[in-house]
Amino acid sequence: MLKERGPKINRRRFGRLALGTMAAVATGGCIRGSSSESEPDKVWGRLGAGNGQFSKPRAIAIDANDNLYIVDMTARIQVFDADGNFIRVWQTPEQATGRPTGLTISNIDGNLMVADTHYYRILTYTPQGELLTHATIGGTLGQGPGEFGFVTDAVRDVHGNYYVSEYGEFDRIQKFSPDGKFMLQWGGHGDVPGHFMRPQHLEFDADGLLWVADACNHRIQVFDDDGKIVKIWGTQGTAPGQLQYPYCLVLDGKGHVYVCEYGNHRVQKFTLDGESVACWGREGRKPGQLFNPWALVLDSRGRCHVLDSMNHRVQRIVL
Repeated sequence: MLKERGPKINRRRFGRLALGTMAAVATGGCIRGSSSESEPDKVWGRLGAGNGQFSKPRAIAIDANDNLYIVDMTARIQVFDADGNFIRVWQTPEQATGRPTGLTISNIDGNLMVADTHYYRILTYTPQGELLTHATIGGTLGQGPGEFGFVTDAVRDVHGNYYVSEYGEFDRIQKFSPDGKFMLQWGGHGDVPGHFMRPQHLEFDADGLLWVADACNHRIQVFDDDGKIVKIWGTQGTAPGQLQYPYCLVLDGKGHVYVCEYGNHRVQKFTLDGESVACWGREGRKPGQLFNPWALVLDSRGRCHVLDSMNHRVQRIVL
């Protein structure tokens, strides 16, 4: 059976990079206009299996009412308001071989799409937690059309077409019609433009371009809806403007993209062309510090909710 592979990290090098990040922040060298030392607006959550508690939360989504949907290593999807108040919870149907790593609110119907990573499929739920079995995409391991490796995310374009990213051995994006029929695919495992090494997160911009957090290539790639590459930026490192395992990105609709860096323990704000504007966070356990943050979302007030995964909590910031 295909086994999930996490980021390929040279532990000695990773340790030096992490220390480098901490040193840069400690000396105020993050970037001009940085808010890396500012206190978070709110911090909530802790380790546990109860309501409002987390075990390595792995994905977060936000709906039109600013409700937050979070899945963790217990395979529970918990729903909260923007202040972290618990609303409801449900469980994905299977979890023995692994837990989901991606959540997206559909722009078409407001339902929650779940990248059920280790079961090679996309599940769809109503906001109340009802599983819509007819809307499931995939479920078969393989590299043929409509088959998947480890799925990481799913989004829909303005026409209702689905785009699903995957990694493991295939590292590609597949496109499906609104009724779930395969249309096309692109990518492949590698570091040349248009290829991927763990495409972890997808998001469309207002112009219909698909943004991809190409995590283990430490870069951002942007495509049109037919898979033609439009732009690419990002290099590996700890310096401002560089990236270290970007697991998630969010567009603010105002000319900026926020990137959550799993490896650099920070959130970095860029222009759409990859110029670093500000960054926040450094490795640690205290409020204002992060430990392998996995994802982030922006609410209607422009506040950034960061999934501080290895600290089992959420931090809300303004960057």
